[in-house]
Amino acid sequence: MRPRIYLFGDSITEESFGDGGWGASLTNHFSRTVDVVLRGYSGYNTRWALKVLDRVFPEVERGGSDGAALPLAVTVFFGANDACLPDRYAAFQHVPLYEYKQNLHSIVSALKERWPKALILLITPPPIDEDERLRHPYAENPSGLPERTNEAAGAFAKACVETAGECGIPVVDLWTRMQQYPDWRKAYLRDGLHLTQDGNKVVFEEIVKKLNEGGLSLEKLTIDLPLLADIDHGDPLKAFQ
Repeated sequence: MRPRIYLFGDSITEESFGDGGWGASLTNHFSRTVDVVLRGYSGYNTRWALKVLDRVFPEVERGGSDGAALPLAVTVFFGANDACLPDRYAAFQHVPLYEYKQNLHSIVSALKERWPKALILLITPPPIDEDERLRHPYAENPSGLPERTNEAAGAFAKACVETAGECGIPVVDLWTRMQQYPDWRKAYLRDGLHLTQDGNKVVFEEIVKKLNEGGLSLEKLTIDLPLLADIDHGDPLKAFQ
């Protein structure tokens, strides 16, 4: 069986297989070599993710005697919901910063225990355009204030980067990377939080860069069946022996 790359995260991961999405781009990039498997859950924070981890990755998917393909990598992309402010309408999604770090550590440890050889890649929450969040509430907002701020997202992004360092694993600092572009609000975010196609492209490129650095480049991966160019026109079936 082909090896896998799991994408584990919230709505930004769940939507990643949409038109121009970063998950769809990864699937195209790794075609003929790796199966990219979506495990995205809109609205989830690290507290909930940790609670359902064994259901998302059940025992039969640990690989081995059951024949399931072992993953080469797992992306862990949480924090945008954890960073919801505790005194705004999305307070039920908020997770305190110290707990967010603890939860990330627990998620990474659990994944490493399941798949010791897999590359675990953390991704920070993206930056937030607060004005656009006011224009795109998903529930009643009696306070008239945004449920997220860029400052809070930045604090969680910093904690994610710190956690990656403590765990000795790579990280995509999306919060910092996106804000390097002056027009990031309009270019990368469609509602102040979720990604445009250009924003998805940034995520895709940063993930591929980290996977390449971790030894998971196309040049080092095995194609599972013969390429058309390698099939003898005079004796096609010879290639499948």
